[in-house]
Amino acid sequence: MDRRQLLGSAGAGLAAILAAGFARAAFGDVRRRKPNFIVILCDDLGFGDVSLHGEGAIATPALARMAREGVTLSDYYAPANLCTPSRAALLTGRYAIRTGLGYEVIMQADDRGLPLSELTLAKALKPDYVTGLFGKWHLGHAPQYWPPTKHGFDTFFGIPYSHDMAPLSLFEAHAGSDDVVKSPVDFATLQNDFYEHAERFIEAHHDRPFFVELALSAPHLPEHPAPGYDIHGPAGAYGAVVAQIDAIVGRLMARLKALGIDQDTLVIFTSDNGPWFEGSSGGLRERKGGGGYDGGFRVPFIARQPGVLPAGKTVPSIAMGIDILPTLCAMSGTVLPADVTIDGRDLTPVLTAGAPSPHEALILFDNETPVAIRTQRWKYVANAYYRSIRMPYDMLGYSELYDLVADPSESYSVAAAHPEVAASLKALLDKARSEFAPLKHKDIPPAFKALHSLTEHMQD
Repeated sequence: MDRRQLLGSAGAGLAAILAAGFARAAFGDVRRRKPNFIVILCDDLGFGDVSLHGEGAIATPALARMAREGVTLSDYYAPANLCTPSRAALLTGRYAIRTGLGYEVIMQADDRGLPLSELTLAKALKPDYVTGLFGKWHLGHAPQYWPPTKHGFDTFFGIPYSHDMAPLSLFEAHAGSDDVVKSPVDFATLQNDFYEHAERFIEAHHDRPFFVELALSAPHLPEHPAPGYDIHGPAGAYGAVVAQIDAIVGRLMARLKALGIDQDTLVIFTSDNGPWFEGSSGGLRERKGGGGYDGGFRVPFIARQPGVLPAGKTVPSIAMGIDILPTLCAMSGTVLPADVTIDGRDLTPVLTAGAPSPHEALILFDNETPVAIRTQRWKYVANAYYRSIRMPYDMLGYSELYDLVADPSESYSVAAAHPEVAASLKALLDKARSEFAPLKHKDIPPAFKALHSLTEHMQD
C-alpha cells in the first residue's frame, strides 16, 4: 500500500469514527431523529462583508455570535465565481460543468436549466425529509425545469433569478400540484418575505426532519434596504442590507430555540460567490467573475449545531460548496447512489474535529474552464482578466504560484522559488482541463449570443 492509499484508509477510518461520534452526540445511544438542515445562501456576499475575519465597515453581531457558537471555515470556496454555476454545484455536489450549467448565468430569455436527471440535495434526502426552498432559484425557469418542486423541493416560495433582472415576480409552488401562484415583488420587504415563509415552514414541520434552503437574493445589487436599517453608515445602503441579513440570522436562531429544536438543527451560513461592484473581498484579490483569484470564490462559511459541533472554532481546512451535499447526506445517514459522480467530500470530520481537508486540491472554474488549483497551502493561477481579455499566463511565459499561508492576497508569485510545486499544480490543472474539456458547451447559449453582440456594439 502506497502512502496516499494509507492516508486515504486512515482518513476513511477517522471519518467513520467521527461519524459514529456525531450520531451519538446528536442523538445519544438511541437515535432520536435525523438532524434538520438549514442552508442560508446569500447572493454576492463578500469574504470581508461580515465581522468574522476582522472588523470591517459592517457590524454583524448575530453572525459573530453564530461563529462563537459554531465552526467557521476560513478557507471555504464557493463552487464558482458566478451565481448559476455556483448554485448548481452546491445542490448537486458536482462541479457545475457536469450539470450543463457551467457557462455564465441564466438570463431571462435563456432556455437552459438544471436537468431533472440531476440528484439534488432535496432529492437525496427524500423520503426522510420534508424540503423547502425560499428565495432565489436561478437554475432555470423554462417550463421543463420550473418550478423547483420538480427538483425535490416540497415547497417553493421565491424568485426565478436575481432581483436585478426583469420582469420579476414572486412565485409559490407545492409538490403534487400544478398550480404556481404568482404575485408582485415588494423589493424593500423581499428578504423578509423569504425568511417569514421559511419560518412558517419550519414551524409547520419542526417535529420531523426538514431541509430548508433560505436563498436570500441580497446583497446583490441594486440594494433595497428594508425600512429601519441605516443607509448613512460607512457602508451605505449595502451595509444596511447586510445588517438586515444579520438580523434575519438572529431571528432564525431565536426561533429554533423557541421551538426546542436548536440542538437538532445544523445551520450553515455562506454565499454563492464573492462581491460584485460593491462589497468587500476582505483583502482578497479580484471580485465576482474575476478569473481564478480568491476574491471571487472565497466566501464566509459558518456551521452551527449546539452540542454537536464545537463552539468558537475556526478551521483552515480547504472546502467548497460541492461538499455540502455529501456532508449533509453523511450526517443524515443517507446513502448516495454509486452511479452518480460526486466531486464533493464529506466534511463531518472537519466540522466536528477540525480534521484536515478531504481534498488534495480544489478546482476553480471560470465559466467552463479550470483556471486555478488550490491545495491547502498553495494556489496556482493560469488566467486573469486585463482590459476585458482573459490573459493566459502560460502563453505569456508566466507561472503564477501563490503561498496562501504567507500571502493570502495573492500579490506575489513564488513560482521561481518553488518550481517543483508550480510544475506539480500545473500538471493537476492540465489534467482537470483534459478531463472536463469534453463536457464544454459546443456553442454560446442563445441568450448570451445577443448579450455578447450588444456588448461589442457598446464598445465600438
